Amino acid sequence: MTPRSALNRTLLALAGLVFLGGGLLILFAGLDLYRRHDLAPPAGWPLTTPADVLLGSADRARWSSQGWWWWPAVIAALVLTALLALWWLLAQLSRHRPGSLPVGGTPPQEGVELRDRALSEAIANEAGALPGVGHAAVVITGRPARHRTRIDLTLTPEGTPGATLGALCEGPIGTARRSTGLTDMPTEVRLQVSRHGPHRVE
Repeated sequence: MTPRSALNRTLLALAGLVFLGGGLLILFAGLDLYRRHDLAPPAGWPLTTPADVLLGSADRARWSSQGWWWWPAVIAALVLTALLALWWLLAQLSRHRPGSLPVGGTPPQEGVELRDRALSEAIANEAGALPGVGHAAVVITGRPARHRTRIDLTLTPEGTPGATLGALCEGPIGTARRSTGLTDMPTEVRLQVSRHGPHRVE
């Protein structure tokens, strides 16, 4: 899991908990569940009966008497929150894949570019043909100038991680570097062993 995805999941989890808590608070008050089931809410708990409001007349008068700066501060906080939410939404909609990679380094040589999916498939096909590899999946993420290659290999029970990594670096990764002319290809390799049933001895 990348730091960006971890941050996104954390923010989504926090937002979900806030909305869930607010929805349950309103539901309990609207259906008058505290009185129906003889539940005693904590002291100062908001919205305990259907007639309760979140901001009463006394609270509105108390906050309105704080001076002229109060309402501009509230509006500024709301605008800032909306801008941050919009920025986060646009960041999620942005492209997480480079789309195309320059061939021959940066800037691209004579405008020749290679699609990231084509390079991913080529690496996956060559890696899947290595001895001891049952399946290979390759994903290239990031920007063209700062891309990152992630290779997921499923080893057969006869495969060995050390030999497989050596063959991967000398074979598919080396071929990709030579064909694209990229001297820097940050690569993350994840290894797992395929499951196999127990052998029956007769």
